[in-house]
Amino acid sequence: MSRTIKDSGKPLRPDKKGSTEEEPGNSREDQTTAQLSPDSQGVAGREDRHDLVRSSSHTPSNKAQMLAMPQFGLRDNLIRCELLKSEEHYTYLENFSFFLGTYNVNGQTPKESLRPWLSCTPSPPDLYCVGFQELDLSKEAFFFNDTPKEPEWMKAVSDGLHPDAKYALVKLVRLVGIMLLFYVKKEHAEFISDVEAETVGTGIMGRMGNKGAVAIRFRFHNSDVCVVNSHLAAHIEEYERRNQDYRDICSRLQFRHTDPPLTIMRHNVVLWLGDLNYRISDLEVENVKDLITKKDFETLHNHDQLKRQIDEEAVFVGFVEGEIDFQPTYKYDTGSDAWDTSEKCRVPAWCDRILWKGKNIKQLLYQSHMTLKTSDHKPVSSLLDIGIKLVNEEAYKKTFEEIVRSIDKMENECIPSVTLSKPEFHFKDVKFMQPLAETLTLYNDGQVPCQFEFIQKLDETTYCKPWLTANPHKGFIAQGGRADIDLEVFVNRSTAPDLNSGWQQIEDILVLHLERGKDYFISVSGNYLPSCYGTSLRTLCHLKEPIQDMPQETIRELTQMSGDEAAVSTEKPLDIPKEIWMMVDHLFRYAIKQEDLFQQPGLRSEFKEIRDCLDTGMSDSLPGSNHSVAEALLLFLDALPEPVVPYSFYQQCLECCSNASQCKKVISMLPQCHKNVFNYLAAFLRELLKNSASNRLDVNILATIFAALLLRSPTKQDLAERRKTQEFFQHFLVQELT
Repeated sequence: MSRTIKDSGKPLRPDKKGSTEEEPGNSREDQTTAQLSPDSQGVAGREDRHDLVRSSSHTPSNKAQMLAMPQFGLRDNLIRCELLKSEEHYTYLENFSFFLGTYNVNGQTPKESLRPWLSCTPSPPDLYCVGFQELDLSKEAFFFNDTPKEPEWMKAVSDGLHPDAKYALVKLVRLVGIMLLFYVKKEHAEFISDVEAETVGTGIMGRMGNKGAVAIRFRFHNSDVCVVNSHLAAHIEEYERRNQDYRDICSRLQFRHTDPPLTIMRHNVVLWLGDLNYRISDLEVENVKDLITKKDFETLHNHDQLKRQIDEEAVFVGFVEGEIDFQPTYKYDTGSDAWDTSEKCRVPAWCDRILWKGKNIKQLLYQSHMTLKTSDHKPVSSLLDIGIKLVNEEAYKKTFEEIVRSIDKMENECIPSVTLSKPEFHFKDVKFMQPLAETLTLYNDGQVPCQFEFIQKLDETTYCKPWLTANPHKGFIAQGGRADIDLEVFVNRSTAPDLNSGWQQIEDILVLHLERGKDYFISVSGNYLPSCYGTSLRTLCHLKEPIQDMPQETIRELTQMSGDEAAVSTEKPLDIPKEIWMMVDHLFRYAIKQEDLFQQPGLRSEFKEIRDCLDTGMSDSLPGSNHSVAEALLLFLDALPEPVVPYSFYQQCLECCSNASQCKKVISMLPQCHKNVFNYLAAFLRELLKNSASNRLDVNILATIFAALLLRSPTKQDLAERRKTQEFFQHFLVQELT
């Protein structure tokens, strides 16, 4: 969810002349909820592996657009490249104050003024970037991304801004309970352009939005700024999961109104705030409290997980955090300054942090705000003095005209050319959901800057096969320069079925085109290791051995076999796929009382081990944590080419969703292996619900998660349909149907 609005409640949009105008219509984006929705399409026409990387609202740029937004016309980029190289000739630095604030509000409503936090600076800041986490902890917010608390906290922020200046709300973006608001002093509004917002969820299956990040990028005068508000994985022992969340956010969050898309790190200034959830390790709770009492924050900070991970260069490489001279901001008894007195008695920690990356940045303040007692966290603020590049209009015009004259001459005299680092790439042992990448380097050995782009082959709609991407797929190389292009092979649920069966191979030819130059051909090949992920239930029921032990021809024949042919097969199939049995049996044995099962993500490294175990049969027991096995089961169901309830039965399920006996009748008509799997999973989930006091699961949570996987829509599913599928599946969770 993202909005662009004025302080009056109407949109703010800088136009090309630098003035503001009201934007017509509703600026609300299409809501991508925490629901397990179908993946969106990427630039190469392939299924995007991450659902919550979404389209964004966008505002046109100002007259410095040539510098900000690559147009990928050769002439435009020649000019842009030369302008960037000559930037010091027509820009100068001026300092502006940025107020950054982060507050985990623990699902509470505003109960007190935010002025002690937001108006703590002697003079009013030029810009505000205010982030919240856990805005709403209700199931409605989690599953449908809808909350009444958004306007409540937005009003509390607006009322709490520094009283000595007038501010305009430029942008609001929210993903479930993670919200970011961006305000500027009204006199600066005309110099804000290229505003764009994005979100990415890092919860279960990489999609749920209870954890993840929201970000806003904008151009202020001639500097590009990106602000990220993130909520990373919880629990003291999960620092590796937090590291993984950080890496996911950096790689997946892209601003798509530029071509190629802009990543977080491709900005002059990056400001990162939020509940990063890193804890204090290797100290008992009483030792921690004793050091806090003594205000020995330096010793305490040496045990801080974030400091240790930064020192090891595992996360936030190149970022800076100011000195921490305030006590930990988590965890307090709500409504007080007393440390957590609950049964868990959590160790105090600096969960709430603010970091930055870029040049000409000086921190003036870094503090917590103990007077606010609404939450079990304390808010944190940082005041940064940032040198922003301003344009000298007269010098810019002169530089621009000189560059145009030189480019006119150069274009008439030279043909572009490049040398490739190598023309062939082979990817060995490609596996399901395990990206492999190699780097293609282009060296500009011509006499002129060049523009490159991978282009479609004859009779093809995209430049590459759906399991392949080139990043960037188009670009610009200065004379004598180079461009590194990541060629990545990634097999997901949409491409796995044909590769598993052998109908498709890892083979493609990329055509690299130089504008005003020739085409180059790059060969991409590899070998794919078949997986139970992306293989049909019927095929798996006929495979008595692990799939990688079976000849490719056998898998292909089983895939081709019709239901009638399978019914008369001499060999009796398994009742359910052995892979489903292994995962469910593991969870039944070891995770029946596991807290937050199917809601907390596992580790990607452990998923790879589980997948390999299922595909090779190398071990009789599954590796990894309970959460990793649970997520592996969800990913398995998500990857089925035909869902557990086949597409042909989907409409019937919607029509009878309110009638329990009719729902049972529909399931009785499913193909035998599909019916067996449905009933087996429903029985397992009922067992989980018997232990809800320990695992904290309920019917609504399980129905929401599993209905989206078992009853997938053959087309895009709307909210009404989603609720009907949940109602349908709830009948099988609340009672033993006889």
